[in-house]
Amino acid sequence: MTEVTKKESTGVALFSIWMAVSVIVVALDQLTKSAIIKWVMLYDKIPITDFINITHHRNTGAAFGFLAGASGWQKWFFIALGSAVSIFIVSWLWKIRRDGYATLSAGLALVMGGAIGNVADRILHGSVVDFIQVLIAGWPFPTFNLADSAITVGATLLIIDALFLSGRETSDAS
Repeated sequence: MTEVTKKESTGVALFSIWMAVSVIVVALDQLTKSAIIKWVMLYDKIPITDFINITHHRNTGAAFGFLAGASGWQKWFFIALGSAVSIFIVSWLWKIRRDGYATLSAGLALVMGGAIGNVADRILHGSVVDFIQVLIAGWPFPTFNLADSAITVGATLLIIDALFLSGRETSDAS
């Protein structure tokens, strides 16, 4: 096997791993949301600790309920936006597949998995199912889900990559 063939084979394997990460995020997100829909009535709260509740909320908007009160157009806007972001991320991951940018790739895979999880909710339920409620000093933080968590962790990795790693990692081509 030539060096170019080995590098391409490794690149395809890495790309496949990052796609699998996204699929796992979507699967876990949808599995937990299905359980919440089945077993927790809308707006019920199940205390887990003094600062975490499991609950069942629906969000027709974006983060923190942004645009939740709009007339319904936002559903299609967020489906289109999440789909476009996912397509962009797939192409970006394919482009960097041989370059060894693990932090960047992990961040992109998590953001994509979260975006697809929430797009799936909008298509299947017309809104996003949120169920994790964190209480800070007794006050509830906006309710979220595993997809939102994946997006947050992924975005954090992207920021870390941009601030500290991008352009500093070595690739096999160097």
